[in-house]
Amino acid sequence: MQNTNWNPKSWRDKIALQQPIYEDLNALEAIEKKLSKYPPLVFAGEARTLKSRLAKVSKGEAFLLQGGDCAESFADFNAIRIRDLFKVILQMAVVLTYAGACPIVKVGRLAGQFAKPRSSDTETSNGITLPSYRGDIINGIAFEKAAREADPKRILQAYNQSAATLNLIRAFAQGGLADLNQVQKWNLNFVNSAQSERFQNMADKITQALAFMEACGITAQNTPTLHETEFFTSHEALLLNYEEALTRKDHLTNKWYDCSAHMLWIGERTRNLDGAHLEFLRGVENPLGVKIGPQASREDILGICEILNPQNEEGRLNFIIRMGAEVIKDKLPKLLESIKKEGREIVWSIDPMHGNTIKASNGYKTRSFDSILDEMKAFFEIHRSIGTYAGGVHLEMTGEDVTECVGGMQAITEENLGCNYNTQCDPRLNASQAVELSFLIADILKKRRV
Repeated sequence: MQNTNWNPKSWRDKIALQQPIYEDLNALEAIEKKLSKYPPLVFAGEARTLKSRLAKVSKGEAFLLQGGDCAESFADFNAIRIRDLFKVILQMAVVLTYAGACPIVKVGRLAGQFAKPRSSDTETSNGITLPSYRGDIINGIAFEKAAREADPKRILQAYNQSAATLNLIRAFAQGGLADLNQVQKWNLNFVNSAQSERFQNMADKITQALAFMEACGITAQNTPTLHETEFFTSHEALLLNYEEALTRKDHLTNKWYDCSAHMLWIGERTRNLDGAHLEFLRGVENPLGVKIGPQASREDILGICEILNPQNEEGRLNFIIRMGAEVIKDKLPKLLESIKKEGREIVWSIDPMHGNTIKASNGYKTRSFDSILDEMKAFFEIHRSIGTYAGGVHLEMTGEDVTECVGGMQAITEENLGCNYNTQCDPRLNASQAVELSFLIADILKKRRV
């Protein structure tokens, strides 16, 4: 049942953390009004479809693969980057499907992932203090006074880039690139040779299976699932002015949907129970995620459930664990044990990136592939031991050949980080590391299935 005491503006009566300070509030209001008349980026029916897919994830009948850029960029926006990320996610999904023998729900961190929470409102360099960079939807990354001012016109640029990205993603997903008969062409030239060979061997087996199916009369022409794929979008619902302006009432159900993305999530820094972000998202019908760090308590989890999913609806709520490789082993078992008996419908997924961020000796922010893998393995093992379902993985990753995370089969070292360190904010897995991780997850899924 739709909340009767909620409206898209009710969040404004709460404390909204991590929001920019706009100098010209009249200009901001004009942008909000303009955006509220723009077409939705996604549709209510698509969000309902994703919710139904996540319901299967919560029951162990599917697995969630969520990944993409830490923060999208205006300057680096181009079709090749979008295509390469899409291809890597396809590669990962087919690896996981083949090993896990279960559907993979593919959700990109793109077409809206422009805003970033920051640990400090300001940044100081050479004695000069300026507002922190909060993502291209808010201000510029250059350390200059003009760039760091919050500019509401950026909101429209973010919308336009998101619309173009979604247009291309839909073309890729339905226009032939996702055809399983093209699986041999999904490999990227720079992906580590060992992984390329392993993927190629698997692709050969898939091709043989497709040839057998075609001989039996099952082809891409008469079976759409062989020719196209479902692909959903997500981002952190951080800038509430943007989210409110893209919230629409569905004419079929008369319920509200945030039409900026299929799934929205709330970060660790903004999940306070009486805050504006939970207030806003409790009133929209999209599937929702919430990042959960090491300080989260049983009361926090149950409070979030009561606010965001009071009807205990399957597929509605995804808790994204981000604790760190060592901390998760101590904190998560107790938390899961205390929640399990409550009978709450929850998708549990793991973000093994944020809790494992370190600063290298040369000053680069980085993450260790081994730590990422360690936290992910611990997540699966903890769920197995408690009897709950480890439902998905949430990764900051790219289709590019960047050098931002150390380790993996490429053996990227701290000395290599400067070779192609190109992130807007946080270090990402490159395509080779992402595919390598998918094979490691696949081995876990395979053992669990057996």
